[in-house]
This record gives sequence, structure tokens and C-alpha cells, in this order.
Amino acid sequence: MSEQSPKILDPKMLEILVCPHSKQSLVFDEAAQELVCTKSKLAYPVRDGVPILLISEARELDD
Repeated sequence: MSEQSPKILDPKMLEILVCPHSKQSLVFDEAAQELVCTKSKLAYPVRDGVPILLISEARELDD
């Protein structure tokens, strides 16, 4: 079984995506495959190149 390489989000898509909680811009963490909102301190998973922007799926960031 071969490992899949990390997916990269389209920069144009990243420009329009916002945090559903704070409505602020998101930063893509390629290593963790997450979209991070520094204002709400939430990280949203990216699965198979698809952002999962559901608050219930988000991980709370440590301070």
C-alpha cells in the first residue's frame, strides 16, 4: 500500500473560504491537512482535498 501525498488546495478557493464561526479568512496547514482560523482557534479538516467546514468537525486549537 503506497502513501498518498498531501493534497494542496487551489489558492483561488482558499481566497473565498472563511471560517463558518468567525467569518474570518483561513490559513491552510498543508502538513496537518487543516484549514486554521486564528480568531476562533479552530482547525477544520481537509479530506481528500475537500475542506470540511462544519463546526462540529473542527478541532479546537491549543493556546
